[in-house]
Amino acid sequence: MKSPPHCVNPHVLLALHLLTSLGLSLAQTLTPFPFRTVNISQLFDNTAASPDGSADFDGHGDSFDSQFLPTGPFTYDGITYNLPTTWGAQPDNVMASGQVITLDEPTTAHEIHFLLAGDADFGADFNMTFVDGSTQSVQVQVKNWYVWANVYKGVIETPSHFEQNGAARNLNRTNIYQWSASILSESPLQSITLPAQGSHTTHLFGMAFTPSASPDTNDTDSTGPVLSVRRARFTSRWEMINGVRAQAVEVTLANLLPSSAHSANNSLNSNHSIAITGDGITTVLPGTVNRLVPGDQARVDVFVTGSTDNSNATVEVRDSTENTVGTSEGWDTSALIENWVPDRDVLNVHETPTWWNNAKFGIFIHWGVYSYPAWAPPSQYAEWYDWYMHNPANESSPTWVHHRDTYGESVVYDDFIPFFNASKFNASAWVDLFDRAGAKYFVLVTKHHDGFALFDTGNSTDRNSVKFGPKRDLVAELFETSAREKPDLHRGTYYSLPEWFNPDFAPYGFGTWPGGLAHNAYNASEVEPYTGRLPIDDYIEDLQFPQMLSLAEKYGTEIMWCDIGGPNKTIEFAAAFYNSAMADGRQVTINDRCGAVPDFTTPEYTTFNSIQTASWESSEGMDPFSYGLNSRTNASQYKNGTTIIQTLVDIVSKNGNFLLDIGPTAEGEIIAPMADNLLDAGSWLAHSGECVYDTKFWFPTSQDIKTPNDTTSPSTRFTTTPTTFCMVTFSPPSGGQLVIDKRVPLLPGDEIFFLSPNANTTSLPWTMADNGKLTVDVSGSMDEIESVKFAWAFQVKYKLD
Repeated sequence: MKSPPHCVNPHVLLALHLLTSLGLSLAQTLTPFPFRTVNISQLFDNTAASPDGSADFDGHGDSFDSQFLPTGPFTYDGITYNLPTTWGAQPDNVMASGQVITLDEPTTAHEIHFLLAGDADFGADFNMTFVDGSTQSVQVQVKNWYVWANVYKGVIETPSHFEQNGAARNLNRTNIYQWSASILSESPLQSITLPAQGSHTTHLFGMAFTPSASPDTNDTDSTGPVLSVRRARFTSRWEMINGVRAQAVEVTLANLLPSSAHSANNSLNSNHSIAITGDGITTVLPGTVNRLVPGDQARVDVFVTGSTDNSNATVEVRDSTENTVGTSEGWDTSALIENWVPDRDVLNVHETPTWWNNAKFGIFIHWGVYSYPAWAPPSQYAEWYDWYMHNPANESSPTWVHHRDTYGESVVYDDFIPFFNASKFNASAWVDLFDRAGAKYFVLVTKHHDGFALFDTGNSTDRNSVKFGPKRDLVAELFETSAREKPDLHRGTYYSLPEWFNPDFAPYGFGTWPGGLAHNAYNASEVEPYTGRLPIDDYIEDLQFPQMLSLAEKYGTEIMWCDIGGPNKTIEFAAAFYNSAMADGRQVTINDRCGAVPDFTTPEYTTFNSIQTASWESSEGMDPFSYGLNSRTNASQYKNGTTIIQTLVDIVSKNGNFLLDIGPTAEGEIIAPMADNLLDAGSWLAHSGECVYDTKFWFPTSQDIKTPNDTTSPSTRFTTTPTTFCMVTFSPPSGGQLVIDKRVPLLPGDEIFFLSPNANTTSLPWTMADNGKLTVDVSGSMDEIESVKFAWAFQVKYKLD
């Protein structure tokens, strides 16, 4: 997946490109993707690793074990970083605290690259200063070097790390991460200011940047695009094409000219196809790039057969007449895995399927015994009722007090099971609502931490909705109805790996999931029952693992959305899950809370501050504080159409999915305020969903640039497709104009349309100033604009040569 590991002089590359434009024999070589490694060793003030644990990375005596870290120049994704030749002999990273790195020679830059890790998960700003005095804040999502349950995959992973200055070893993995981001290329980059010191620390191990291809002519409008293959990545994704399973190869094509050279002549502005060749490789469906302006990148899938491991492939870019524009050689290949084995290194290459990447919007459903009490104080999860009733078991717990005053001290949590009866549950109504809301998938909580399952758990336990409560297989009803009535709606299952008070979990217990029977919250000398428990030998072998396999193989889940992690057999499960799905012709995915080999990360009640190139999904309840139904929450507090749509668009613009949760009643009703808000969101997606579904993030940025004094321009998010570009504003344009203070990929002849329920086919007049500022005249469409709520989507349709 990496390009040739050498630094390339952009002026030489431009000369090659000019020869290409003259039709000379060198025309078949595309510009290799360049980089320049930045030497930051003079700033190093922290030692992250050693062979004996003497290093102190986090300030608490914890550190990396150097035997697992690469030495010397380290290349990842085509970019080389300087790493120590010997770890532990000297400081090896810089703790960011506002240090300024000044480039020896200011250079117009296309992309910046970091190797870094943090002591927590947080957002950090790297500030760029340019020769013309302008600045740019590059937002980076810093990830914790050590994450319990191994939820992240770093580019450098270690299987364990030192604690207490080497006195102990922690067997959880640690990571160093890689981050790349677009840089404004209107003016040469002069300096880089590292994030300021805050409550958490960014540790920077390496830095590099990709220079733009500076034209060697005074006429910057006649250079032609400088195309470079940024990456060619053989993926685990596939599609059936003409009866053949074809592997997706993700190719990223860059135009290395600076954005200041924006013009039709310097852009790719017609149908170009991308193919893959190599030993035994056949391209069965080329990728397509129609628009690529200076400073931009485009990502496409090329579908191939015949790839093998450890070979080399060539990327070919062809114009609309099938003439080869250029080639890029030496890309590492890997075969499509059709038989998964329980090996971490193998399973780590698995990724989210194309359908999940394109879906963008899903519905989360927290429904269980906790839906009967349906109560929590503000800022607590109602689905945690059983835990908060017992912790602490005194008057300092609002849940303990509420339970005593409402139900009495003699009532235990399991006494609620008969009242979770699903008497009004209508699977057809549910999936119809999800569909009308514009969701493309749903994830049902099949078992929460209370251990009560909504499916047939076989001989692992009788603590389920088949034996008690509704005495119905609720997962089967919902899944079978959805498959029959809404076959395009994908189906997923949430599954809690541990259980709070299951006595069989006690040998594996930890923290808030100790296992062991709960002591009565009002009489500690008594223990509470664990209704439905069957005798088993081992929780993981006899309950957790077979239940997960059942959800995969019997119920056919497409998303295994685990929670909490902890002890597990996820490696074995993932191999079985993927093989079962492959045999059925399905593509499935696993989240980051199963304890190993995650496909996507899952921030909870928060979103990332910037584009994430790896798959991610943000989940939030419609309730501002809870996933499960909470009777204390007023309907007016629920996320309304505006919040739902603007959150969704923001997440999608950063390459994420939005999983919005609802909490039905114990009877199985989705209350009207929740349903109405879902339908409001669906009404917007019905006319503007083209700017959400099947889109990709825009490489230069997810949103417009607003100056601190700009109080009139609407906040805007950007998304792209091969033939369109979308600008979605979070407030309607004012004064008859939409102004975007960012150079967007428009060229003369492009048309801009406002998406509305009336399907207006009149394009809007627009102009672009020399500095890139876009002004769209919307004065003739104010009636249309006023008819829309929540967000305002303007779709650019490219006019291609």
